[in-house]
Amino acid sequence: MKDHLAPLIFKLLALLPLGLLRALGNLIGSLMWLLNGRAAKVTRENIALCFPELSAADQTRLARQSLRETGKTAMEAGAIWRNSWPWLQGKIVALEGDEILRAKLAEGKGVLVLAPHHGNWEVVAPYLASIANLTAMYQPLDNPKMDELVLAGRSKLNITMAPTNRKGVMMLFKALQGGTIVGILPDQVPGRDAGIEIAPFMGQPALTMTLVHGLAQRTGCAVCSCYAERVSGGFKMVVLEADAAIYSEDQATAVAGLNESVAACVRRAPAQYQWEYKRFRRLPPEYPKRYQFK
Repeated sequence: MKDHLAPLIFKLLALLPLGLLRALGNLIGSLMWLLNGRAAKVTRENIALCFPELSAADQTRLARQSLRETGKTAMEAGAIWRNSWPWLQGKIVALEGDEILRAKLAEGKGVLVLAPHHGNWEVVAPYLASIANLTAMYQPLDNPKMDELVLAGRSKLNITMAPTNRKGVMMLFKALQGGTIVGILPDQVPGRDAGIEIAPFMGQPALTMTLVHGLAQRTGCAVCSCYAERVSGGFKMVVLEADAAIYSEDQATAVAGLNESVAACVRRAPAQYQWEYKRFRRLPPEYPKRYQFK
């Protein structure tokens, strides 16, 4: 029963107008804050770590607004998965840096796009695929019905989903060598069997993937960042140049450049970042242990 309930809810939510979905998300985020559960506690800790220059009151305001934005992202997801590209295209009310992406594509070496969990990241893939073929990795969900809904929603237009294994990595290499776009979620804590480095993110040590470094070094591709900022009436697509260090042959330097590229996105709209994610976990024992609340 529960396998069917979640996808049904998202399908019903997809029938509602965007403004109402955002109002519901705002309400859900406010409840998350009042209930003071895990998401609220992680959000507060992450913001205190990453914005020490803010007063306690400003940190609290940012954390509360962040949970409201997270609620909006969740409520918008079904509509983005279920509706057509023309519908979503109509919700993209502004573009910034679109010419950066197109110029890099014109170089013919492929473009690796960093798409952090910032704004509504579900909008990024359809936008990229409207410009050129896109290949992105996908980790199947435990709920088969929900997995079916999400996979269908993320496989529109010219989008190829690659498995999160060696075969999938080879698909990314081939896509870049073919001069198309590869999308990477760069701000997840890598699995223990993945290539990792410890690099600063917003002033804090964080386990960080080395996949981007490997792809860039082996293919000579261009790299940029992209996110969909939530604005009045829809979304603003923002494309930014990646930090120059990301092209370094030195892995540690390049990985630090990756995190700085994500941070550059976050600083532009800090409330819209996914602060409830435990970004600073799994560090070796010599580092401070985070998230020690019950």
